[in-house]
Formats: sequence, C-alpha cells, structure tokens
Amino acid sequence: MQTTKQIRRKMIPAVISMVLAVSLLIGCGAGQEQAGVGSVTESTAESSSIDTASEASGTDSSGENSGNEDNSAISDIYVEAIPDLSDNFIRGMDASSVLAEENSGVVYYNFEGEEQDVFQTLAQAGINYIRLRVWNDPYDEEGNGYGGGNNDLATAIELGKRATTYGMKVCIDFHYSDFWADPKRQHAPKAWADMDIDEKSQALYDFTMDSLTQLLDAGVDVGMVQIGNEINNGMSGETEGYAVMQLLDAGSRAVREISKTYGQDIQIAVHYTNIDSDGEIATHAAELAEYGIDYDVFGLSYYPFWDGTNENMQAVAALIQENYGKQVMIAETSYCYTLEDGDGTGNSFASADELVEGYGATVQSQATMIRDICAAANEAGVIGVFYWEGVWIPVGEADYDANFPVWEEYGSGWASSYAADYDPEDAGKYYGGCSWDNQAMFDFDGYPLASLKVFGYLKDGNEAEPAVDYIPDVYYTGNVGSEPALPETVPVIYNNRSLNQEAAVIWNAEQLNSIDTSINGTYEISGVTEDGDSVICHVEIKSINLVTNPSFEEYTDAHAAPGWTVTYVGDENPTDFQVHADDATTGEVSFHFYSAEKDMEFQIEQTIDGLEPGTYQLTVNAQGYDASGDAEAYLFANSNGGEEQTASYTLTGWAEWKTPTIEITLEESGSISFGVHIKCAAQSWGSVDDFALIQLSD
Repeated sequence: MQTTKQIRRKMIPAVISMVLAVSLLIGCGAGQEQAGVGSVTESTAESSSIDTASEASGTDSSGENSGNEDNSAISDIYVEAIPDLSDNFIRGMDASSVLAEENSGVVYYNFEGEEQDVFQTLAQAGINYIRLRVWNDPYDEEGNGYGGGNNDLATAIELGKRATTYGMKVCIDFHYSDFWADPKRQHAPKAWADMDIDEKSQALYDFTMDSLTQLLDAGVDVGMVQIGNEINNGMSGETEGYAVMQLLDAGSRAVREISKTYGQDIQIAVHYTNIDSDGEIATHAAELAEYGIDYDVFGLSYYPFWDGTNENMQAVAALIQENYGKQVMIAETSYCYTLEDGDGTGNSFASADELVEGYGATVQSQATMIRDICAAANEAGVIGVFYWEGVWIPVGEADYDANFPVWEEYGSGWASSYAADYDPEDAGKYYGGCSWDNQAMFDFDGYPLASLKVFGYLKDGNEAEPAVDYIPDVYYTGNVGSEPALPETVPVIYNNRSLNQEAAVIWNAEQLNSIDTSINGTYEISGVTEDGDSVICHVEIKSINLVTNPSFEEYTDAHAAPGWTVTYVGDENPTDFQVHADDATTGEVSFHFYSAEKDMEFQIEQTIDGLEPGTYQLTVNAQGYDASGDAEAYLFANSNGGEEQTASYTLTGWAEWKTPTIEITLEESGSISFGVHIKCAAQSWGSVDDFALIQLSD
C-alpha cells in the first residue's frame, strides 16, 4: 500500500475535460477496495487489472483478450533470471482437464498461432513435468461423468502418454476418491463405502498397484506419485489419524513395490494445504514421522492470494527439510492474468480484493508472480513448482446456458449435475463450468499467453522492451465536510519492476464537482496520467474518527494504552484497561475504575495535532455507579489550549450508557485536547469507551 501526495480540487486545471476526452479511449480495471481510515484524508494505491502493456501481454488494456489475429505475434515478457536454478528444478503444469476440453471442442494453438498438441506447446515453453489427477470411478450408475475432467485412469494414461512423447515426466495425483478430494471433502470411492479400515487399505493398495502397472505398461514416464490430495482433514472417508496413516502406508508400499518391479525410480509425495495456519503443517509432518510413513516429498499447495507470503512458504519448507529430512515441492500454485470471466460461470479468483500487492491482473504480472514464487522456492531448497490447471479454458463464449450442455456431456466444467448424489453438499449445489479460466496460461480461445514462456526463461531470464504492466487504482478516504484532496501522482508499474515510477495525474473536474461532501458516499473518479494512461480513484466520503485507539483495544498493560494519558489524585491508581466485553460498548476493552476504600479523582485524555480549521464533534460512552450520589463526571475539550468546554453526565447504574457530546470550533490549524474527568466516592465504579472526534465542516 502506497500513500501518495495530495492536491486540492481547486488546483486541477480547467483543461482536464479536454485531456479526459482522450482518456476515454484507454481501458481501466477494477482495483483492490481497501480504503484507509484514521486520518482526515488518506490516499492509497492498490493493484488493479489495468494492463497498458498490451503487446507484451497479448491482452488489451482492459484485461480482456485482444483477439486471435494478434496472437501469432505475441511479444515476450520480462523475466528476471534465477541464475542458481538447477536444471532439475521441477517446472510443472497440472494439465488434467485437457482431454475433456478437447472433447468439448477446445482447440489449442502454439506461439505461431498454429493448431498444435498442447503438450508439445507446454514442452516448448519450458515445462518439464506434467501432473495428472486420478479418480477411481468418476461416473454415476448410468455412466454420466461427474465433470472436472472426468479424470479416470484411462484419461490419465492417454494424457500421460502424450506428455511422455514430448519428453516430460508425469506426476500421478491419486485422490483415492471418485471426485474432488481436498480439505472440504474426502469422500471414499463408492466401491469402498462399506469397507472397514483394513479392507479399505487393501483396496487402496490394489488400486495403486493396478493403476501404476497400467500406466507404466502404456509407456507413461511416471516420475512421482501423490498418495492423496490435500489430506489435511482426512482421506478416502477416514478422518482419524491412525486410519489415514494406515491408508498412506498402503499407498506407499504399493508405489515402492511397483518401482522395484519395473526398475523405475518413482518418488512418493504426500500433499497438504493451509500452509498459513500456525502449526498445522508441523502437526501433519510430525504425525507422518510418528507412524513411520515412507515418502520422499512433502507437497504444499501455495496460492499466494490465499495462503500467505513467500516468506511463510519458505519457513514451512525449511521446517520440513530441517526437522524431517524430506524434500519439499509446491504441488499447486497459480495466479490470474485477467479478472474477466470467460464462460459465464464466474471465477474462483474473481475480485480485485484478492490481488496480491505488487501484482496486477495482467499477463506480465502472472509471469512475474510465477517467477517470484519459483525464485523463493529455489532459495528455500524446494525441488520445484507445479502450476495448477494452466490449460483449463472456456468451451465457448461467456454464455452459461449455451455452455451447460457441453459441460454436462463431456465433463469440462468443474462439476456436472451427475455428481450431485456423490457430492451433494458441494457439486450437488454448485455444478457448472470452469472457475479457473482467468488463471489459465492460454487465452479464452486457446492461444498461449506470453506468460507461459516464464518456465523456459527462469534460469537465464528474458529482456523485453520497457512497458507499463499496470497502473493501480487509487483509493481515497475523505472526511464529511472536508473538500476532497486526491493524489497528484499515481504509481506506474512496469514489466521490469526496477523501472517503476510515479506519474502526474489529472482528475476529471466534472466528476470531482459531483461529490457531495455533506453526507457519506462512494464515487469513482476517472483520471489520465501525463503519458495518457487511464486511472481510477475510488473515493469514499465518511465521518472519520480522528481519535487514536478510541476503544482501547490496543493496550500495553492494565494501566497503559497507546495514545492515552491517565492522571489521578493520591498514591493509588483506581483505573485500569479492563478486558470484559460486558463493560464495553464495542470490542472487549474499556477504561474502568473502582476503589474499595478511597475516594477517587482521575482523568484520561488525548491530544490530536495537525487539524485543519473547522467544526468538530466529540462524544464518548460512559456508564457506572456513584456510591455517594454526587459524583463529578464530565467530558472535556479545548482547542489550541484555549478555554475548556465540558459536558457533564450522571453515573446511574450498570449498562446505563450516557453519551455526552461537545461541539468544538477550531479557528485556525492546530490541536484539540479532550478526555473524561471523574471525581467520586469509594465503592463507586464504572467504565468509559469509544471516544469519537469527527469533523463536521471546514
């Protein structure tokens, strides 16, 4: 988040209307909506989907696909080299959906715009490993597929052979389920539903042996096998730790025996997610060690928009390597290149709110994200990265009704209606098309994006002509009654991030003049940079509470809280910052007082500096009991050290909240000091909470 300089509306030149006429021709995207709070005015810049590097990305400036006629001449992306990257580093792609896509009429092209086997294109782009999921029986009693690629063993064999043809190794991802297996669901295959754990373990062993035998006999170059998929909360219908471990042991034994029989080195991987949850991965790793599970690779799902930072990923990888001596891989990752929906279903990554700071919804940002994840993984000793479903694209235009029959017939949507009986809580309610098309590395029409080349560029990098990647949307929060002061510059993010700079911007005067500063409201103001690029400022007008730590939720100890000064008469402090929600109006903390034997006199206060001239309103919530009946309790305030204003209130009982109010006029820029003063008898008690100082007008 970047705070920018501010200018007042009256400073914007009258010529803005002429400049903005040009800006109407330039696309602009949605941004991450996160306005700042805590000062009279605040401006921030967040990642957005605008892409002005059209030639480098293969998309137009709005983030939409620019059309097939230009895809044969897609320019390169900029990639910073990872010079110490091993040649054996896994540059992987999950391509499980390919067959269902092709059966649905999807055609994939190469970088020259010619129709070509997608696996050949992946290999040419630098992919060296293909990951394929396998479900036991993804069909209903009538033979209708559950969707999601209908990934049975036969599908894996066909796709695996094609991958092998182009020199890529294959990772087989056994879900040991008839459909999706992840932390939300780990259903047992239908054929295993009534089995006890011993019978199920034997069935899993047999299924693994038979499947790998068929794959290897077909000539698939299997280099790795996942025994389970994201098994944080169970596996094949089992949730107890000992049962899951028994299943993993059965799968591991099968892989080792097949590996020995065929004389082929096949690594065994386990796979978990939720790597940002404190201690969860450590717990799973310890359990695997406790039960002596034989495996080689600990796989992590790491989606940067869901699963924390690269640094956290590195810390988790270090934990596994250092404590358990296992290799680590990123089993799944991805990032969007647009926020557009390609097939009418909607996307899993649909909102600008999910964009990671520093990365837009552009082709270049997609490539930069994957490069940065690979660099961080390599630095942490991770053996490689698999991109999840970079080939899963729409089967038609963004028309749900037109696409639905295709998804149902060929299984190219994430789920079909036929999966409802097997997975009633999820697929039974939300079946439909692909929710991943905006994170694919092919455009909506099957042409490879320039970002796909990142895998081949990782080691040596790639230079490209300097170009703007995106301009983040700007977010501004202004106080009711104050004139908006939008930033005079905005950050411009380049394909080569070292070239990033600030650009002057002119905002639309007519739109600015339409803002009603007397009431709360939100507005979008368009602007144009000095280079003619469009930008959007999301303006929110609201009453901003200027008080620091207004409800005391941040406190150092029982007698100290940031922003506040407490003074008292006598040698004992009768006050504390108490954690008790019943004595607070919001949150859990309030400023509390009580003395069993001595009378009390104290006050709590704060000073806010740097305020502009204007009218301000001060309020506080207070409640309590006065044992003597003649307590002195009042809210006070003064501006620039002048005459004190007060508003008294009476302590009448528990939870009988009073809200004294003072209106303060600040004649010139300066400060307002305020607080509560209380003088009462022993055995009195009470609390104060939620100070608010807001500007009413300037």
